[in-house]
Amino acid sequence: MAYQPFDLTGKVALITGGNGGIGLGFGEAIAAAGGDVSIWGRNDAKNAEALERLKAAGPGGTHTAFVCDVADEQDVDRRFAETLEAHGRVDGCFANAGVSARGTSFTEMTIEEWRHVMSVNMEGAFFTFRAATRHMVERSKNGDPFGRLVGTASLAALSGPARNEHYAFSKGGLVSMMNALAIEFARHGVTANAILPGWIETEMTEKAFADPRFHGNVMPRMPMRRWGRPEDFGGIAVYIMSEASGFHTAESFLIDGGYWVF
Repeated sequence: MAYQPFDLTGKVALITGGNGGIGLGFGEAIAAAGGDVSIWGRNDAKNAEALERLKAAGPGGTHTAFVCDVADEQDVDRRFAETLEAHGRVDGCFANAGVSARGTSFTEMTIEEWRHVMSVNMEGAFFTFRAATRHMVERSKNGDPFGRLVGTASLAALSGPARNEHYAFSKGGLVSMMNALAIEFARHGVTANAILPGWIETEMTEKAFADPRFHGNVMPRMPMRRWGRPEDFGGIAVYIMSEASGFHTAESFLIDGGYWVF
C-alpha cells in the first residue's frame, strides 16, 4: 500500500506559469498523486497542451487552465475567483511564473528592464499569494485550516549572478517573502516554502544551454553530470502539497544536483 499522506485526492493546486517547464513538472506529479490542478499561463495554446498532459497524468482529476498575466493585479483577482468557481477551493498555491532578463551591466541597466522583472517575479507573486491567503484564512476561520504556499525562486538568490542583479534581487526577495508568510499564516495551518532550482532544462534556459562555451564552463561543476529536468520537481511538489509536510515551513529547498556545494 502506498504511503497514504502522499495521496492528494481532494486537494487542489494552483500553479502560475504552469503550462511548461518546472511549473508543469509540479502539476503532472500532483495530478498523478490524485490532486486537481489549475494552471495559469499567458499563452492559450500552451495552456491547452499542458492541460492535455495533466489529464493524461491524472485522468481521474479535474484540471483547468486559465490565461492570466500575473503582473496585472485585477487579472489575478479575476482568475482566482474563476479558479475557485471551477474547483471550489485552492489548497496549494505555487507562484511559479517568472521572467529572466538579458545580461546587462548594472551600470547600464534601465529602469524599464528593472521594472519588467520586478512586475512579474515579485509583484506577480504578491498578487497571487495575497489572493490565496485571503481564501485560506477564510477557510481556516470556517474550520478548515490547511494551505500550502510555494514560491519558485532560484539558485540566483544565493549566487548573485553578475549582470542579472534585477533577477537575483527578485528571487532573493521571494525567499524572504516566503519566510514572512510562513510566520504570519502558520496559525491557520498554512505553510510557506521556497524552491530554488539550479540549472534546469526549460524554455528560459535553452539559449544558454545551446552555447558551447556556457556548457563547457558550467557542466564540469555539475556533480550529477546532467542538467535538471522539470520532472525532478515532481516529488517536492507532492510532498509539500501532502499532509506529510504539515510541520515543514519557512524552508528553502535547493534542487540543483549539488552544483552550489561543489
